[in-house]
Amino acid sequence: MSQRCFFISDLHLDESRPCVTAALEAFLHEHRDAAALYILGDLFEFWIGDDDDTPIAMEVARILREYQQAGPELYLMHGNRDFLLGERFVAAVGGQLLPDPSVVEIDGQRLLLMHGDSLCTRDTDYQAFRNLARDPNWQAEMLSQSLETRRALAQQLRKTSRDAGSRKADDIMDVTDEEVTAVMASTQCATLIHGHTHRPATHKEATGMRWVLGDWDKTGWYLQLERGELKLIEFNINQ
Repeated sequence: MSQRCFFISDLHLDESRPCVTAALEAFLHEHRDAAALYILGDLFEFWIGDDDDTPIAMEVARILREYQQAGPELYLMHGNRDFLLGERFVAAVGGQLLPDPSVVEIDGQRLLLMHGDSLCTRDTDYQAFRNLARDPNWQAEMLSQSLETRRALAQQLRKTSRDAGSRKADDIMDVTDEEVTAVMASTQCATLIHGHTHRPATHKEATGMRWVLGDWDKTGWYLQLERGELKLIEFNINQ
């Protein structure tokens, strides 16, 4: 098996965009010889709980399970849209749930993996919601609601998020240099990999290199690690 590892995030899978789900299945089929795949949040546009019985939830579970059964290790991390993703789903696909942030060591390299939303400290309104949404009591209350109620709440949260984002300056929704420096220094990692901002790029930071994954829409993005070398790659998604 190859020692290549892949990192993706922000696919925002949704029944309204079947081409992206198809692109994920094709990507995984092409890279079944990988050592590991890391999904760093927002795999789904929203996730209402592991009891979700929508066709896309079951289809994505099948795609990931078949991929993991082919050999690669599979790791998932919460994003700001799928923070209710739980152990039941992760176990069903044969994966492992990573905390945000996580430090992993691959071929002697220490990599700091994050979704990236916690780095956007200028967006104080969002950070307040993030703290609430990750509170176990709040999550338990949310998951106690019916599927229909949760779907309605998720739609409302999406609308609120879109409306709020349209009124905010771009720099407010991007990471802050101070937070990046602090988290890289505290974890003693010279390489940070994250998504969330939908601004794929590489940045030379005071403490090392920051790799930003892109979202999947008309194109998809992945980061490949092979023989100690990282490459950020874009590919077309068949519409």
